[in-house]
Amino acid sequence: MLKNTFSKYQALIITGVLLWIKSYLLYKIAFDLNIENNVQEFILLINPLSSVVFIMAFALFFSGKARNISVIVLNFVATFILFANMVYYRFFNDFITIPVLFQTSNMGDLGESITSLLYPYDLLLFIDVILMAVYLKLRNVEAPRVSSKKIGLTFAASLILFIVNVGVAETERPQLLTRSFDREMLIKNIGAYNYHVYDAIIQSKAKAQRALADSSEIVDIENYIRADYREPNPSKFGIAEDKNVVMISMESLQSFVINNRVDGREITPFLNDLIKDEDTYYFPNFYHQTGQGKTSDSEFLIANSMYPLPSGAVFFTHSQNEYHATPEILDQENYYTASLHANNKSFWNRDIMYKSLGYDRFYSVKDYEVIPENSIGWGLKDEFFFEQSVEHMKEMPEPYFTKFITLTNHFPFSLEKEDEQIPEWTSEDGTVNRYFTTVRYTDESLKMFFESLKNEGMYEDTVFVLYGDHYGISENHNEAMSQYLGKEITPFVTTQLQRVPMIIHIPGDGKGKVMDTVGGQIDLRPTLLHLLGVDTKNTIHFGSDLFSKERQDFTVLRDGSFITKNHVYTEGKCYDKNTEKAVEKSLCQPYMEKAKKELDYSDRIIYGDLLRFIDPKTGQVKEDEKK
Repeated sequence: MLKNTFSKYQALIITGVLLWIKSYLLYKIAFDLNIENNVQEFILLINPLSSVVFIMAFALFFSGKARNISVIVLNFVATFILFANMVYYRFFNDFITIPVLFQTSNMGDLGESITSLLYPYDLLLFIDVILMAVYLKLRNVEAPRVSSKKIGLTFAASLILFIVNVGVAETERPQLLTRSFDREMLIKNIGAYNYHVYDAIIQSKAKAQRALADSSEIVDIENYIRADYREPNPSKFGIAEDKNVVMISMESLQSFVINNRVDGREITPFLNDLIKDEDTYYFPNFYHQTGQGKTSDSEFLIANSMYPLPSGAVFFTHSQNEYHATPEILDQENYYTASLHANNKSFWNRDIMYKSLGYDRFYSVKDYEVIPENSIGWGLKDEFFFEQSVEHMKEMPEPYFTKFITLTNHFPFSLEKEDEQIPEWTSEDGTVNRYFTTVRYTDESLKMFFESLKNEGMYEDTVFVLYGDHYGISENHNEAMSQYLGKEITPFVTTQLQRVPMIIHIPGDGKGKVMDTVGGQIDLRPTLLHLLGVDTKNTIHFGSDLFSKERQDFTVLRDGSFITKNHVYTEGKCYDKNTEKAVEKSLCQPYMEKAKKELDYSDRIIYGDLLRFIDPKTGQVKEDEKK
């Protein structure tokens, strides 16, 4: 009987078993999933099974050669999902979500970044698809019809397998399906295919939230924000009033390169000198808080003092929302607001989102002269970007708020020999080796930009804000990073590597110093507005002034990790900053609720588009909404 059953369904059985094995092996080889015990290993082994049965069950609707074709097609589609996650993971150390898949307007600009992530041996992932197609063709296998009852039982079997899978997983990770922000945990416990189905459900739920939202939902959030408000430092409030603002988003720049060397050479000599300047405030304990939206997430954080979403990019998924962003606020203070970035205006949906944020002008690639001689990788080299941007700045009415986004220090960190200020490092990891070189190039470009502004008489009456937008070196390069740093890359060290430079330079201030407070990108908006003399007490935001004497040393990352003055909480463990060792979780307990609540409240504002119910002038619910 078993032999007869196998003969009838051999294409389905063989393909299903191979897909199951392939999924498990890919988990082990391509993804850095932290398996802590045998139970987790068992869950990892069985979690593709329910999905494989479910996928293959669709082939039962067909018979004869049509079933063989459907089996091949289903296997190819399932394999491509694995392949796409593998390639995405290589750079982002993360898994694809539905919103990311719909960010197709970015694909045309990825170019070299994607091709550098592809390897010839990746084709081995599809070898079973090819071999099975050849086997079925040569054997001329015929598949009999299957009754509706048997098809239904097969789908039921996949559901039972999924319930068993989740049941076992819940014993290891309680409330598993409420942790949608932790994609690695979901992949480990319910598998890649089930994760994508779950993600689709979450995204559908998010879309429905706006339609069902009403003004009552903002009340609790408003009360929390009002209670958590920190008064700005009176000695710093308004010290840059009416000054021009130059804000520079430094692509992929992490703090570990600051005041550091590679092969005896300074990596960031200009930034190192700027930090020591008497007019500079430097924040060494400042963290990026981005998610899958990377640079666009950092823009969102800094413009709105709200957290990005747990999946996808707000710039794509909620670009039509109502926001009370920094450009809009400064526009009311008679500032001319502009963003300058030598890339396609549609990349990250900026042309649409910038309108929602209130920018007066977006200088995109069409506003720059980009030729082969002055571009590489992602486009215009930083040196020429700043050079041409100065000419645009001359045309702007004052005071102006300008945000610059650099490009050259972007993965895969390509640079021509003639532009190298320092040679590549010599580890076995080319990505890390090149990173130091492109960072050095960006540092030199910044130096030239500052000199140009001084020569043009545009320096003295300007406040400069420079920050790293997100990490450049992911956890996939831990071996090389361990070699460079001279220590093991533990979860604690990984979290500390999320620190990015944050520099505020105010010419003529003379009171600059190193500020040890723990902060993040979410704090930049209230900090800048207070320096410019803008009251933020009536605005909805989650950050607090980095200069405030009432400030709490605390910042939360998008993955739920958080950092306080003495501790780091990540991956369910509490670490002491001094010893870098895990300590009692109770030491981090007082901040756990705050971290969770802020991420949740911020998500609710975005999903429900709740700011449409708030009067931006008073910060209160609009009178017509109360009625």
